[in-house]
Amino acid sequence: MIVHGPGFFDLQVNGFAGVDFNDPAVTPGDVRRAADALRTTGVTRFLATLITGPLDDFARCARAILDAGHPAIAGVHMEGPYINPNDGPRGAHRKAHVLPALLGDFLRRQDAAGGRVRLVTLAPEVPGAIPLIEALVRTGIRVAIGHSAATPAQVRDAIRAGATLSTHLGNGCSNLLPRHPNLVWEQLAADELTACLIADGHHLPPATFKAMIRAKTPARAVLVSDAIAAAGCAPGRYRLGGVSVVLDHAGRVTEPGAGHFAGSALTLDAAVANAVRFAGIPVAEAMAMASTRAAAAVGLEPRGRIIADWNPDTLVLTLRSVNADGPG
Repeated sequence: MIVHGPGFFDLQVNGFAGVDFNDPAVTPGDVRRAADALRTTGVTRFLATLITGPLDDFARCARAILDAGHPAIAGVHMEGPYINPNDGPRGAHRKAHVLPALLGDFLRRQDAAGGRVRLVTLAPEVPGAIPLIEALVRTGIRVAIGHSAATPAQVRDAIRAGATLSTHLGNGCSNLLPRHPNLVWEQLAADELTACLIADGHHLPPATFKAMIRAKTPARAVLVSDAIAAAGCAPGRYRLGGVSVVLDHAGRVTEPGAGHFAGSALTLDAAVANAVRFAGIPVAEAMAMASTRAAAAVGLEPRGRIIADWNPDTLVLTLRSVNADGPG
């Protein structure tokens, strides 16, 4: 059957097709090449994601992203540096560059990004986090909870301050959590939070993904890739900022010897098919989670249209055409 809808909108793209947006040596040409490659997977708008790092590196990367001038770039997602510094919730972010949630630091980064930061992921328990959330929300910037070891009470504090999203829910947290209560259950139960989910079968096993969709409903969940430079490439060694990572033949991206994920090699067209396969939702719902609902979560609109073949027997989505021009 033929399916169609707005172009996909990815809230979390660290890189693609061999290009690492977090490499201070990245060029505008590199960024344009990655954005063009993303379009072949149905992504017509995305937030270029910059993870925890020094301000100077952030500024160089942000400048290359802005100078690329690609119409698919809808802004910047700042994932860190205001995250939990401990092993586990910190993930692949470098501990040396984790900071308290300081408004002055954010303003310097926002200035370096030309005012294009649209989403900030932070940990509610970090000193200064709640006042910073309030300040960001007053200026229209969306805030997501992520890379955190927050207590349920701290999650609720962040929601009252204005946080509206959960970054890669079920990841970016300790491998060992209290059975209940814990920060995952609290975010699942919070109707105020839209859950960003990585449907690659690795970050969330299929049954976990299905349970999360049942809890949040597709109306309060969006699909993200968390793609890094390895996405769209063959297995091998790649970089995420200053970290060496490995994409294996099963499609997992990990930091060698660390035992945690380091982004993903997922594409959003594959995520849509996986969402149907894992959770049994209609393909139209999965496509909305990757387009209109993702865009709405940051107050934006999708762009362009995609046409695809959907095989209800094999649950495979094959893109026919991607038109990146015009409204979604």
